Amino acid sequence: MSATEKEHDKTSTDEVPSTNDGVDQAWEFLNTHRDAANHEDGSAVDLAKLRRKIDWHIVPLMFCCYTMQFLDKVILNYAGVMSIRQDLNLQGNDFSNVATFLFVGLLCFEIPNIYFLQRFPAAKWLGANVILWGIATACGAAARNYQTLLVSRVFLGIFEATIGPSLMLISSQWYTKSEQAPRFSFWYLGLGLGQIIGGAVSYAFQHVTPGSSQLAGWRIMFLTLGIVTVVIGICTVVFLPDTPMKSSWLSDVEKVALLKHVSVNQTGIENRKFRAEEIFEALLDPQLYLLLLSVVLLSVSSGVVTTYSATLIRGLNYDSKQAALMNMPSGAVSIFFTLFVGYGIRKQSHRWAWIIACLIPAITGGALMSFLPTSNKSGILAGIYLVNAVVAPLAVFYNWTAANFGGATKRAFAAAIISGSFSLGNIIGPQTFQDRDKPEYRPAKIAVMGTQAGCALTTFLLFLYYLWQNKKRQSAADSETEDAFMSPEVWARMTDKENKRFRYSY
Repeated sequence: MSATEKEHDKTSTDEVPSTNDGVDQAWEFLNTHRDAANHEDGSAVDLAKLRRKIDWHIVPLMFCCYTMQFLDKVILNYAGVMSIRQDLNLQGNDFSNVATFLFVGLLCFEIPNIYFLQRFPAAKWLGANVILWGIATACGAAARNYQTLLVSRVFLGIFEATIGPSLMLISSQWYTKSEQAPRFSFWYLGLGLGQIIGGAVSYAFQHVTPGSSQLAGWRIMFLTLGIVTVVIGICTVVFLPDTPMKSSWLSDVEKVALLKHVSVNQTGIENRKFRAEEIFEALLDPQLYLLLLSVVLLSVSSGVVTTYSATLIRGLNYDSKQAALMNMPSGAVSIFFTLFVGYGIRKQSHRWAWIIACLIPAITGGALMSFLPTSNKSGILAGIYLVNAVVAPLAVFYNWTAANFGGATKRAFAAAIISGSFSLGNIIGPQTFQDRDKPEYRPAKIAVMGTQAGCALTTFLLFLYYLWQNKKRQSAADSETEDAFMSPEVWARMTDKENKRFRYSY
């Protein structure tokens, strides 16, 4: 090492306080393994090969977790066309209330979840909660009335509260902002797969007749999916690393190359110190409220898709088995638009434009559902399927949250609020389905169309806000380069507002 390089190392070390005083633990690792960063092998790491290696170890587990969280939610949708209403004597709006209170539990636990994500590794916290919500799902099979089913679903919501924030934080540890979008889309494909599997599982368990089993088909369905979820949770705890620095399947040279690569995010890797001032800053940040409003509007339709799509199809005079099977194409539509958005953002950023591109077919679907006569089954079915395009933008809003909030506490808080706003929309969505409006549920269908139009407007306003903020910061030096990976400012515990070199992605 040359005298100049040694002097640079000394200067960098002197400039940066200890980990406890204000620098992310990733910097501490880089500082300790400085020789690996300067070694010729460090610059020879093939980033494309390294990304593939990370993808195969990280993304499948995130995908399985997201698939099961959606499937464990959506089985109530399919149980609704089975015998659950009769077996538990659900009357009036009881079914809607059960669907709603899952998200009440989820919403109430979002804020406490911030603290736990700061105190425990996101991967371990996620895995533990997957196990617990699997147990809650299985316990739903033991429900004997409205109250016991309600309790099991509330606990399911409490344990599922961490899924969105945890996956956002984990993704931001391993990928740059531009790389995150397709990975978000990939694990988010679990939603579409969950719809397809849910239809097939419901169809299969509807063939369980009272004489062939001591348990009703919907009870066996709850128990089976709960057990599968517990197994996936155990795998998450065992195989998902807490951070890149603690990964057993990466060499030190690969770890340094990865941290150098993701340093351009300027959002850090691991920081366990809770800073209350970052929460106050987030509460005064306009982007938080624009994102919150956008996700609430978007999620009203998501609540409809999650809880009532099979019921709407059955309302077209199909029997319960046909309704389960005919809801499966909804999952294919979700998968198509999720891949469409993920690929599009990777090739040509402009997240706001891709969100609106998905909202247009969703609005069209809402119009077909709302205004076509019930005799036009094909048109209404097409509308129900098209509304599923609305699920893809949520992955982009999650990606925006992970990319555009700097500071560990602020980012965890924002992730919880955005995930909570998803719950709020899902609380509102099922409540638009009132018993007095069946079988057409026209007010709910119109709400789907109106909320999507509102989401398109708030998304465009968010784009204008990010554009304005970046123009204000143009005078600051551009730091989004890997050459600055040992700079204290890159790894310091600063928020996006404090770091004037931070750039917003739009």
